[in-house]
Amino acid sequence: MLTLPRGGSLPNPLTEPLADVDFRPRGAFTGVFMPLRFFNTMTRAVEDFTPKDLGRIGIYTCGPTVYNFAHIGNFRAYIFEDLLQRHLEYRGIKVERVMNLTDVDDKTIRGCRAAGVSLAEFTTPFKKAFFEDLDTLRIKRADHFPEATEKIHIDRMISMISDLIAKGHAYRAEDGSVYFRIRSFPAYGQLAHFHLEDLRDGVRVSNDEYDKENAGDFALWKAWDERDGDVAWDSPWGRGRPGWHIECSAMATGLLGPEIDIHCGGEDNIFPHHEAEIAQSECVTGHRFVRLWMHCRHLQVEGTKMAKSAGNFFTLRDLREKGWSGREVRFALISVKYREPLNFTFDGLAAARAALRRLDEWTLRLHELTGADLPEPLDNHTLPLEVFGQSLDDDLNISGALAGLFEVVRATNRSMDAGNLMPGQARFLLEWLDGVHSVLAMEPDEIGIPTEIIALLDERAAARAAKDWQLSDELRDKMLAAGWQVKDTKEGQKPTPASFNL
Repeated sequence: MLTLPRGGSLPNPLTEPLADVDFRPRGAFTGVFMPLRFFNTMTRAVEDFTPKDLGRIGIYTCGPTVYNFAHIGNFRAYIFEDLLQRHLEYRGIKVERVMNLTDVDDKTIRGCRAAGVSLAEFTTPFKKAFFEDLDTLRIKRADHFPEATEKIHIDRMISMISDLIAKGHAYRAEDGSVYFRIRSFPAYGQLAHFHLEDLRDGVRVSNDEYDKENAGDFALWKAWDERDGDVAWDSPWGRGRPGWHIECSAMATGLLGPEIDIHCGGEDNIFPHHEAEIAQSECVTGHRFVRLWMHCRHLQVEGTKMAKSAGNFFTLRDLREKGWSGREVRFALISVKYREPLNFTFDGLAAARAALRRLDEWTLRLHELTGADLPEPLDNHTLPLEVFGQSLDDDLNISGALAGLFEVVRATNRSMDAGNLMPGQARFLLEWLDGVHSVLAMEPDEIGIPTEIIALLDERAAARAAKDWQLSDELRDKMLAAGWQVKDTKEGQKPTPASFNL
């Protein structure tokens, strides 16, 4: 029987049943029903989550503005959103997710003008790089990646703006631009938690990004001027282009309907972007725009704000060039709860590498033990198997989830050392681990053994058979210098990439 250490403690699992809701995710392997609770930025409280449709959850996640390579601060948000989707699916919930690509705004237009190319020529390489980075970091592809410049979305933006004008929520200014009249929406400021009375009257803001100090009526449609070059579309108000905020409202409601279950983003999106989305969307549809708002905190690097001038600004490509894998970067970015500030350090990357090595070695031991045996369930009272999922049920408490995972690793390693873990139990743990990996996406990369290493393994096997221990050691050191560590087991030589053992 596997037992936890005397005096050991684990996070208390959530046991509160759902009330009056038949939306009950099933705990892994147990049949235990657990509530899902998340922090709602709108109410500033952790709440039971209830979707509008029990068969499907619609999630809108703010994607990149494709004027440059995404940096690791951006990817902290995208990985948090990926963890949310994966955990919901782990609990058996169908998710439909939209992630937009902002390919027309102030930044992309400045970029294409400076580069002397068309908007599409400028943004296409950054779109391609973004999808490559998603794959490197094992971030699931969304169901939809709408681009703001697609005709279907431009047409919907124009339709929504026309509706806002007709209802008195928007007006055309002297320069031909159209602005949202924030005084027509008394709830403006509810997400960022400030009062409409705090805003200055008569202020118009044409920039896509601004703060509370200069907040006012924001641009829905920007009349063309020479700074836009050839970036323009026809509209009832003349040639121009959409403002940033209306882009997301049009794509979100166009793809997911008037009311969205969950809207995610970084905390810098709360104001003005998400505040503007609420106002214009609800004025058009007459429905509550979003049921649950979730935002992640900023990322710092080595304790300071990330900035190119500080020399601590990193893209994923920068870290790959320094020898870190996408899997290691993912672990470092996912290991701190989304609502807590994350201090990204190279020591943290090294710790991620060590944790993954420990997980890989444990997985290898389980595989070596299983043989052809069928799974034999373990008593959930003797191992914290449920802690992983239950911690994530509680506002994506990743710290508790990882603590539960590595307590299972520690306890079963001790059991294997003592020869007390049966092959069928090892098979059961591997199946449980498959569920964990479906959420964390931390399974080892498929790494083929190079032919030159295979040749050295064969030569070393012959040396050991001949009891030439000196040659055996020399060949082992030669493989280590080539990046492969060899362990001698009763089943023979076991080569692993040396990076697992740093």
